[in-house]
Amino acid sequence: MRVIFSRKGFDSAAGGGASPIVDGRPVSLPIPAGGPSRTTYGALGLGEHVRRASRGRLGAGDRCHHDPMFLPGGTCLFGQCGAAQTHLANRGVGPGDVFLFFGLFRDERTGEPHHRIFGYLAVEEVVALADCAPERRDALLRHDHPHAIGMSATNDTVYCGPGQVAGRAGDALRLTVPEGPPSLWQRPGWLRRGGLSYHDRADRWLRAGRLKSVARGQEFVADIGRRKAPREWLARVLDEIRAT
Repeated sequence: MRVIFSRKGFDSAAGGGASPIVDGRPVSLPIPAGGPSRTTYGALGLGEHVRRASRGRLGAGDRCHHDPMFLPGGTCLFGQCGAAQTHLANRGVGPGDVFLFFGLFRDERTGEPHHRIFGYLAVEEVVALADCAPERRDALLRHDHPHAIGMSATNDTVYCGPGQVAGRAGDALRLTVPEGPPSLWQRPGWLRRGGLSYHDRADRWLRAGRLKSVARGQEFVADIGRRKAPREWLARVLDEIRAT
């Protein structure tokens, strides 16, 4: 079994700011569309939030990359392509694995930016868009999923399965240490050097259970196998996400 820490949403490079926490709930802002898209921020009810986070550079009429996509009924669709998808494939990510989506958020009380987990996807199906049946791609297209609208690479892939966003921004889903900066994480005890892709350098693994996360990159894979401790940690995280 693998747990994938998957960076998504606004940050200083993509969008220009942090996603907000609104009335105690994390609201992840999709990045601006860099390719085919039929979805505007206004259609998602995010127009004012994106205007504030981008300092007026984006607004309700701008198109966004609506991905991951959380559907009514508790289903999540998440697309990936290019080098990031190659990394996932090389690491063997597939059915039975879990994506934990995290991003940069701004505390609604202090204004402090930090990284936190805001949703999950438990993979049941992996759809390689170049090879799948036309009716399967059409089903994704009916949801206006951006990777189904227009492929960006020969390995465009959509991961499907149960998933949802967090209903509250509790400390249990926060990755950043209390004093920051955002990239300095309090890692779970089971996660140690050599156990997370793109984080092999020794100087990233600090004392007191801290991890200096990489500045760029999207998909960080931890192969937890059958170990009990990471599975118990994951269960607690999913319980927190599902809590209302």
